[in-house]
Amino acid sequence: MNTPSKWRDLRRFTDARVALGRAGNALPTAAHLDFQEAHARARDAVWSSLDVAKLEEELSPLGLPLQRVTSQAEERRRFLLRPDLGRRLPEGTALPKSLGSIALVIADGLCASGVQQQAPALLSVLVPALIKAGFTPGPIIIAEQARVALGDDVAEAMEAAAVVVLIGERPGLSATDSMGLYITWAARRGSNDAMRNCISNIRPGGLSADFAAAKALWLLAEARKLGATGVALKDEMPSTYRLT
Repeated sequence: MNTPSKWRDLRRFTDARVALGRAGNALPTAAHLDFQEAHARARDAVWSSLDVAKLEEELSPLGLPLQRVTSQAEERRRFLLRPDLGRRLPEGTALPKSLGSIALVIADGLCASGVQQQAPALLSVLVPALIKAGFTPGPIIIAEQARVALGDDVAEAMEAAAVVVLIGERPGLSATDSMGLYITWAARRGSNDAMRNCISNIRPGGLSADFAAAKALWLLAEARKLGATGVALKDEMPSTYRLT
């Protein structure tokens, strides 16, 4: 069956699966095979792992100490089956005290390949901007088998003022390279999602690293004034705001 031209035109503006046509009561073969390939890529992204050595090499020009940690989940299958373990550092994990700093965590999350690709570019912009704005970026913690809340344990151990968690986002059928950024002011074990601000869809086909870094800096500056993030902090960044 032919697809009407107005639906074909719509496909130019979205990666969503629209206007695929049909063959009888099913998808055309090409669309079905494309779906299977996209699904396989998404599954592979979930099982991907961080190349820590490469990350360390890319982050070394920032001049910040780097430390590698693993959550209580320890390995990928356990991480996927036990989300709670991915939110906690093992007891006895030693982290440097960095009182009042901004703790920076790179977490594999549900798409290590996404954060692997996007984190270095974003931090290369954000770290100098934080220093210029009077913040103290703490050591960069590279966390494996990690969920967002692992950053709360990191912030508490470091006695940091806030934590910024860069994490691989759950892959979809059209994006397997996306990263999210979560900011929690005064983060401590037991902090919940209502206490965080999130910047999502950081990738070449979504939010640029420069834009995401500018928004993160704006949120942190406002959080410093307010003493809080999450539902208490509304994202009202002016459209003209830029990193300087």
